[in-house]
Amino acid sequence: TYSPGDPSLVSRLQDKNVTINARPETDGSNSLFGYLISWLPMILILGVWIFFMRQMQSGSGRAMGFGKSKAKLLTEAHGRVTFQDVAGVDEAKEDLEEIVEFLRDPQKFQRLGGKIPRGVLLVGPPGTGKTLLARSVAGEANVPFFTISGSDFVEMFVGVGASRVRDMFDQATKNAPCIIFIDEIDAVGRH
Repeated sequence: TYSPGDPSLVSRLQDKNVTINARPETDGSNSLFGYLISWLPMILILGVWIFFMRQMQSGSGRAMGFGKSKAKLLTEAHGRVTFQDVAGVDEAKEDLEEIVEFLRDPQKFQRLGGKIPRGVLLVGPPGTGKTLLARSVAGEANVPFFTISGSDFVEMFVGVGASRVRDMFDQATKNAPCIIFIDEIDAVGRH
């Protein structure tokens, strides 16, 4: 038991020949529960820090992934599109068939001094099949197809758009040869 706050109690007990045994009062800090209570804030801070570090490393849809590219890789699972699926733009298909032929066998053209095509600009109003044509080129050449909107490069923070461009081209380099389709590229120049 604990000692009550009466200072004369001990002297009165000694006058009556009462044996007194005293031990220091324990506050429970030596117990496992006491250690857990004292370390709990540090464990919580460490857990939150680990959570945010994992979020930063996991990529684009996460908390700190705003510098990562939002380019989508379309594969066979999304449905392969070929020139047979495209109707009504025969002249554009003929021009793009040369690109497909080069993507299938680049050595044939390089032996004759041909240069690798660096890009194709498809121009037209919305709904005329520009995206479908680009997907059909990838389907005919059997190469990966990356698609991204030009507005994904326009951000409020300086450097984020450039970081996304670098990340997209890093992904494309790993999957080379491939096709990168940037839809609505004019959105980049408006801002």
